[in-house]
Amino acid sequence: MSEGLAARLSSVQALVPVLRQQASLSSTLPKAQQGLATDEAALTQALAFGVCRFYPRLNYYAGQLLQKPLKSRDTDVLALLLVGLYQLQEGRVADYAAIDTCVEASKKLKKPWASKLLNACLRRFQREQTELEALAMNKESPATAHPPWLLKKIKKAYPQDWQQICEANNQQPPMTLRVNQRHLSREDYLQQLQQAGIEASATPASPYGILLKEATSPLALPGFTDGWFSVQDEAAQLAPWVLDVQDGQRVLDACCAPGGKTTHLAESADIQLLALDSEEKRLPRVYENLKRLGLTAEVKCADAADPDSWWDGQAFDRILLDAPCSATGVIRRHPDIKLLRRESDIQPLAEVQLKLLQALWPLLKPGGKLVYATCSILPEENAHPLASFTHQQKDAQVEVIEADWGQATRWGRQLLPRNNGHDGFFYSLLIKGQNS
Repeated sequence: MSEGLAARLSSVQALVPVLRQQASLSSTLPKAQQGLATDEAALTQALAFGVCRFYPRLNYYAGQLLQKPLKSRDTDVLALLLVGLYQLQEGRVADYAAIDTCVEASKKLKKPWASKLLNACLRRFQREQTELEALAMNKESPATAHPPWLLKKIKKAYPQDWQQICEANNQQPPMTLRVNQRHLSREDYLQQLQQAGIEASATPASPYGILLKEATSPLALPGFTDGWFSVQDEAAQLAPWVLDVQDGQRVLDACCAPGGKTTHLAESADIQLLALDSEEKRLPRVYENLKRLGLTAEVKCADAADPDSWWDGQAFDRILLDAPCSATGVIRRHPDIKLLRRESDIQPLAEVQLKLLQALWPLLKPGGKLVYATCSILPEENAHPLASFTHQQKDAQVEVIEADWGQATRWGRQLLPRNNGHDGFFYSLLIKGQNS
């Protein structure tokens, strides 16, 4: 099999269920990469991520090049066309290689007509690329590579920042580490990286974070198996700081998987930590992270919105509610969100978020603190549930988060995705009245 052919076929295998809105890349990609050499597996991921990242634009090109839309049963042909268009747009391989390998791959689909169609479409794009790109740039959705409904919401919420948000969403995210303070300081680990010849710098917002100049396997970094660090975005590293965890406190991490914030809470202070998640299949990652980092916590599979099924009646000093959300702040890490997320998803998510706030608030001690966090940039998931909750719950006081990161809002601080910086993330700090 010629170089790159296996990767193109595997990327098609990963993309077809996503294009049909049946599954996410996180579930399809590992299956598609099975049995591939390391370089082919990496290329498979790059192609699948690239197609999803620029899908609104690539699909626009496909619509211009195809005489009629492909039928659902031919989604594999469409996926291969999008892969070819992505490579031609990206320009990292020679045009002839991008075209020839896609045409060769199409012969493995057992659809004899597909080779001729793909060859014609890709060669036409090669000839007319300048004109087609000019057409796409005159239409906001293809130009920004964002679905129209999401672009409309971003523009409304952030009239001054929407272009930068879209640009950041279309970039590959940086690799950020969180140093385990129980093992060594950030300064000590930066020295370790320097001695290993790895370029890195301290993150500006998180006091625990390190930004790598180039992404690499965690196993290639000093001390991974010894629990010296975790891979975690800078914005997500701010949770324990906002929550202000102290030694001896009883702390709840209400939606914990895969365990990044759970382990960070356990690193931050000597606490009695209970971590919940409603999906059993996600908990092994939590256990693995705790073990590698040398930390302990009580972990349960339970629905945080149903305390009667898991709560022992002892109130918490601190509660972290990292609520399920649209993940619109981490699109660059999960670009298939552009295909899978729908505008109709947002209101049901906001209802779940409000339900979780209402269910967990009675579990908090008077004077205790609850941090409501999401990896969303949409006000419907951040301001709106909090406005409803605080209107109903008179003993819930929104505390100002004094910080030099993010944008201050009525309800907390909103971080927006930044090129070569942090993801989009929202934090709100609620304090329970002493007379509750």
